[in-house]
Amino acid sequence: MSNVYLIPVAVFLVFQVSFVGTYIAAVLQGHVVPTVPYISDAATYSPESCVFGQMINLGSVLLGITVYVRYRQILQLFEHHSDLGSNLLRYNRLAVWFGWASCLGISIVGNFQETNVRIVHFTGAFLCFGFGALYFWLQSLISYMIYPIAGTKSNAHLRLAMAACCTMLFILMAVTGIMSHILFKGENPRKWYPSDGGWHFHVISSISEWIMATIFSFYILTFTEEFRDLDIDHPQLRLISYSLTLTSN
Repeated sequence: MSNVYLIPVAVFLVFQVSFVGTYIAAVLQGHVVPTVPYISDAATYSPESCVFGQMINLGSVLLGITVYVRYRQILQLFEHHSDLGSNLLRYNRLAVWFGWASCLGISIVGNFQETNVRIVHFTGAFLCFGFGALYFWLQSLISYMIYPIAGTKSNAHLRLAMAACCTMLFILMAVTGIMSHILFKGENPRKWYPSDGGWHFHVISSISEWIMATIFSFYILTFTEEFRDLDIDHPQLRLISYSLTLTSN
């Protein structure tokens, strides 16, 4: 039996453990107040920042593999069902690039803290959530296009609802996040108190991020059942220089 379906499960577990575990460690270390900090704020200081960065890098690689496997799955479906239409291939190609851009953004967010390199951190967040939302929209569309050959209609409906929620939460997080930083008058945004200003905007923005990150993880988990029907062979390699030497002799 193929174990390909375990890849999206591993992505879900790695991200959820890194998010929750880092938050608990940061609170116990006194690095953040036990309210609702941003996910990355809980990973600003060591040692939790070191563990968080390593876990996020691992999750990004696994997510990139998941995106590629889904891409190849759609290609295989098209080879056996060309009546699905050429638009499927076009959406599939766009989706894999959007997915990989999101993976890159996740890695950037995990390794470039907001307190050290803010522009790079925010760029990574935009790649992660912005391109991630686009990837989800495309995968929702693809799910409808390949039904009933693969997947279920209920799964397609679920992915569409998740994509819509992520898009709304991304906009809400960005707007309230900007407002909270404009109104912030405190000294340390990692320990944000109601008296620092912009408190309500900060809470809305950080809660939006937590919910969105959780939905992201569950969206990837929806690929589990479809991946049960897949199997991956070892890649074929050719020693070109060795072959040329044998030919010349």
